[in-house]
Amino acid sequence: MHTTELTKRHWLLILTLTLLTFVLGTSEFVIVGILTDISSSLHITNAKAGTLVSAFAITFAIATPLVMSATSHFPKRKWMLFLIGSFIILNALCVISTTYVMLLSLRMMTAIVTGVLISLAMIVASENMPIAKRGLAISFVFGGFTLANVIGVPIGTVIAERYDWNATFLLTTFLGAIAFLASYFILPTMHSPFRSSMRDQFSLLTHPRILMAFFIPSLGFGATYAVYTYLVPILKGMEAPSGSISWILFGYGFISIFSNILAGKIASYNAIGRLRFVFLVQAVVLISLYWTTDNFIFGLVNISLMSLMAILLTTSTQLYLIDLAGIYQPKATGLAASLMPVASNVGIAFGSALGGIVYHQGNLMSVTLVGGLIAILASLLTFLSHRLDQKQKKPA
Repeated sequence: MHTTELTKRHWLLILTLTLLTFVLGTSEFVIVGILTDISSSLHITNAKAGTLVSAFAITFAIATPLVMSATSHFPKRKWMLFLIGSFIILNALCVISTTYVMLLSLRMMTAIVTGVLISLAMIVASENMPIAKRGLAISFVFGGFTLANVIGVPIGTVIAERYDWNATFLLTTFLGAIAFLASYFILPTMHSPFRSSMRDQFSLLTHPRILMAFFIPSLGFGATYAVYTYLVPILKGMEAPSGSISWILFGYGFISIFSNILAGKIASYNAIGRLRFVFLVQAVVLISLYWTTDNFIFGLVNISLMSLMAILLTTSTQLYLIDLAGIYQPKATGLAASLMPVASNVGIAFGSALGGIVYHQGNLMSVTLVGGLIAILASLLTFLSHRLDQKQKKPA
């Protein structure tokens, strides 16, 4: 694109894609707030209801790259509209679900649709914006997930408390319909320039640079979730008043909005170079929690900084994976776009599990040291990637 400024059409597209990710995020995350309602209604244990969350994440991580590879040649506009329509139908069926097996099956199918739509939204945002504004556009699209946590999930939870958990899926169905209408009028027509085989697509994953880039966000999210997963026990250890914990968690989500804004600014220039130091600062913030939580006020300030650092990596690593694919396997940019969401899920699972092992071994606050160590590893990997980038740019 020759223009360097965002036009009205650009902004309408950005807002439409942000609305879409808000809807997808609300559908994915709200299940946590209504798990006990589901377990009670379907007469299953809370642990069994929890598999609705883990099955969604596993299906998302495995199916998204496969489907993106198999459908890389599909016209993006028609394919996205079909998927949004499928999302609406699946959520509507969740409203009338009466058994665990039915709800589990619907959630797993929704996970596939969600993963592919997120990846396509990132590609559309990247390919339809001026080069200088791609970071800003991607950060807005990622911002839909932040708003889903801050606004969508609480609303969905309140609806479940006031009516029933099925009513929450009425909300996501309604939101899906709004996203479909907006997408129908705003999404541009985009044709894939070539058709590639699954082999061509997955050859991308054999390149060491792509694998390195994949593990940067995995480690970044792992660092945060090694601590965030156990934030409620940490707050209780800080003797936070019981009624204040939900407000603190809301504040954590609200601060992450600013983290998303900063992510766009970091991605605007020398993103990977900047991320090297972002991860080092994140490591300091996480490790500091080991001591600052002895004081309630200092602890809250430190937790606020943790939230601010949490998603600074998203926009930069998303664009980095797409750009690397353009260099090493241009036919696989669709697959590359799906890798960041997959990497984040891998990081969340890895960080939570490692934090859990440390937590159950003894001192709860040791999870902060583990989180800091993972952030340092992310920084080292980013330093290495940046060094290789610089060598590649030097003339032979």
